[in-house]
Amino acid sequence: MSVLLIKNLHVNVENTEILRGVDLTIKTGEVHAIMGPNGTGKSTLAYALMGHPKYEIIQGEATLDGKDLLNLDPNERSELGLFLAFQYPVAVPGVSVANFLRTAINARRKAQDPDDKGISIPDFRKKLKEQLALLDMDETFAGRYLNDGFSGGEKKRVEILQMATLEPKFSILDETDSGLDIDALKIVADGINTISKKDQGILVITHYQRILNYIEPDFVHVMLNGRIVESGGPELALRLEAEGYEWLREKHTV
Repeated sequence: MSVLLIKNLHVNVENTEILRGVDLTIKTGEVHAIMGPNGTGKSTLAYALMGHPKYEIIQGEATLDGKDLLNLDPNERSELGLFLAFQYPVAVPGVSVANFLRTAINARRKAQDPDDKGISIPDFRKKLKEQLALLDMDETFAGRYLNDGFSGGEKKRVEILQMATLEPKFSILDETDSGLDIDALKIVADGINTISKKDQGILVITHYQRILNYIEPDFVHVMLNGRIVESGGPELALRLEAEGYEWLREKHTV
């Protein structure tokens, strides 16, 4: 079992403190969801954990299996087993989905073993074909340029394809449900559910309870004003959907 541990994390963005002491522990095999209104720090947590240079860590720690994440470059965090699915995936014209994924797999293998020669083409094709089937994606996706000309739903499904193929220890999904119609949402959620059963820890960041109709989290956390102020089970998400956040603002005087 692997553990992602976040303790008293404070983060500045452009000289403004956004995260004001976040504590969170995620173990492999668990699905956690963070909910909260706009501007409360949910995406800031995701990007700070992944090492975006815009996000300045001013206090606290984040470790993966006891190894300090905050002093590592983003590629080193990825090699250690951390993955971020973007809210707005970037298009990379000229680089096919297949080439991107094979390069990423080989980079991770090389980091773990400098003598590794990389995944063979037949093994990679078999692996990619299996993951495409998992997400109900046509095999022609593999030859298309990464996110170039993709619909919003296709971009999000490719993010989950990366997550399935790279097999990180922990995946952070930054509002993956944003812009998805109901059919695409169900397909993406089915993929996430399958992946979570493979002993991967998952953190779902979302505004709405909608995606949690299809992904049942083990834990739900609410972020307000840069802190996690409430934690519970799936029933907490249902209460937020029914009552909003005002009762939490009053309870925590945020």
